[in-house]
Amino acid sequence: AVRLANKYVIVKKDFNEALASESDAVDGKVYTGPISKDEAEAARKQMSNPDDHKIVKVRGTGGSLTALPIIETLLGDVSAYVPTNVISITDGQIYLETNLFNAGIRPAVNVGISVSRVGGDAQTKAMKQVAGRLRLDMASYRELAAFALMASDLDKATQQQLGRGQRMQEILKQPQYSPMSLSDQVIVLFAATNGYADQVPVASMAQWQTDLLKFMESSHPEIGREIVEKKSITDSIRANMAKALDAFRHSWQAA
Repeated sequence: AVRLANKYVIVKKDFNEALASESDAVDGKVYTGPISKDEAEAARKQMSNPDDHKIVKVRGTGGSLTALPIIETLLGDVSAYVPTNVISITDGQIYLETNLFNAGIRPAVNVGISVSRVGGDAQTKAMKQVAGRLRLDMASYRELAAFALMASDLDKATQQQLGRGQRMQEILKQPQYSPMSLSDQVIVLFAATNGYADQVPVASMAQWQTDLLKFMESSHPEIGREIVEKKSITDSIRANMAKALDAFRHSWQAA
């Protein structure tokens, strides 16, 4: 990302807007550059009545310009020269895999190779709470699934882990042009990672997810509102979600 220059002006203390225009400067000057705010502050202090003025950022300045490079790998080799160099200078990568796409898993994100160095800072606490182990669990599932193809006899714990991984993979599928709200994402992931979908047939996961969100919206809309307002799963929200999910689990039947 490239950081864009900030611009500041000195305005009257009673200036009520958060951002100013260049014409609002009382001294006719616009301070720009890497130390523009410090320069503006120094100029304000040298004024005859500094306490009657303040520093305000100019509207439309500052921020950053982000580049999104797209690299096509040769036979999925991310260790080649170009992918390696791009990975080293970016804040993470989303690795899309042809095999996943052809298997109907879309978006076809390989969660084992994909990584973000800033993702945690951009997430709400609620999302961190429900998806903290999601990446590791899905990577483990992929390894187990590959092993299961060669194994004829699997113990119960391995079968259970494979089953949950298959169900998690199904709910991570997202139809094109169908964004989900924060509350819906948190509710679905909370239910799946806590075992409320373990008995649902894998082929019925899409229906289960749709029915779950309809149930929560019609019977417990306050849970979604609390998640959006607090952006965290408090003890009371957790208890209310568990109670609602128990009721849904006992009443839901696949079509």
